[in-house]
Amino acid sequence: MESFPFKEFRKRFPILSEKIQLSSCSQSALSIDVQQAIQEYMTSWQEHGMDWGGWMEAVEEARQHFATLIHADVEEIAVVSSVSHAASSIATSLNFTDERGDIVLTDMDFPCIGHVWLSQRDRGANIKFISSENHEIPLGSYESSIDERTLLTSISHVAYYNGFEQDLKSIADIAHRNGSYLFVDAYQSAGNVSINVKESGVDFLAAGLQKYLLGIPGLAFLYIKREVADRISPRLTGWFGQSNPFAFDIKNVEYAGGARRFDSGTPPMINGFAAKAALKLILEAGMEKIEPYLKELSQYTIDYAEEKGLTILSPTNVVHKGSNTAIYVPNASEVEQTLKEKGIIVSARQDVIRIAPHFYNTKDDIKTAVDALQKILVGT
Repeated sequence: MESFPFKEFRKRFPILSEKIQLSSCSQSALSIDVQQAIQEYMTSWQEHGMDWGGWMEAVEEARQHFATLIHADVEEIAVVSSVSHAASSIATSLNFTDERGDIVLTDMDFPCIGHVWLSQRDRGANIKFISSENHEIPLGSYESSIDERTLLTSISHVAYYNGFEQDLKSIADIAHRNGSYLFVDAYQSAGNVSINVKESGVDFLAAGLQKYLLGIPGLAFLYIKREVADRISPRLTGWFGQSNPFAFDIKNVEYAGGARRFDSGTPPMINGFAAKAALKLILEAGMEKIEPYLKELSQYTIDYAEEKGLTILSPTNVVHKGSNTAIYVPNASEVEQTLKEKGIIVSARQDVIRIAPHFYNTKDDIKTAVDALQKILVGT
């Protein structure tokens, strides 16, 4: 294996000694850090029966780590169960009027995001889709689609299908110039693309743990800009969204300050333990090192796949893409399974195989995967 910047980190992912896992756009590899954190929760449960204080400390540590990762204040982060939960929390808190009731999104968003916004039509929402062009969204399409009637603009930071990366600040500027909020689905970007919510100016941003954030499904985070959080009220709520959850006051609602008002019920504690360890590992490796390394791997994937005669459906300029490189494969799901039988874990979507390395992967991993894919496609 060639030398690379994260050699010592790679040792913390046991599966990589036996298999090649390039599926971070769907599920990242399991680290010993996360494994030990899950066991920490199980041990505390077994030995102490319950430890609400210690369990909540783990969730709060995860919340702080996520805030640090995206350059937010911790009071701007809500703990939710999924990105769908996050989007639904925002959707139901908005008021749609005849003067401002449009939601603008793209046909490259993950389907569940579209489903959330479409579910608001009976509350007065008018849904407008921006069509992609060659699997990308031109910035000019936002200029022509967002206007004074737009209440919310919803985008994926990085597209799940082919890794196309969008310019958050430019889109936020267009949205805000027209009086629109900007909601960002960062599930495919957090952990492989640097995010600074203060510099980009986004209003809402949601991300889960199981992809590039090295965790497991069942827990996600919702960023809400402080001044926005204080002027909207959640319709999906729970006792942890209250200013004093342990007051046990059933007759009054007094929301917590900032984004914490969008916390809901008891968080899944075991997921909180996994999240604190996963995010700590990302911060230890450092996004300032992870992002450029993954751009290097992206370039290598594109160059080598093209050398092998494969068709790339991702942007070929790595400035405009995240880690995920989509390769056209008509029978993608079948090929995914064939590669898995060979010890190569990738992720199929529609008509593409997505090769999505993380910082623990090497060029050798990618070369082996592309070689295997090419042989399957030519039938040798």
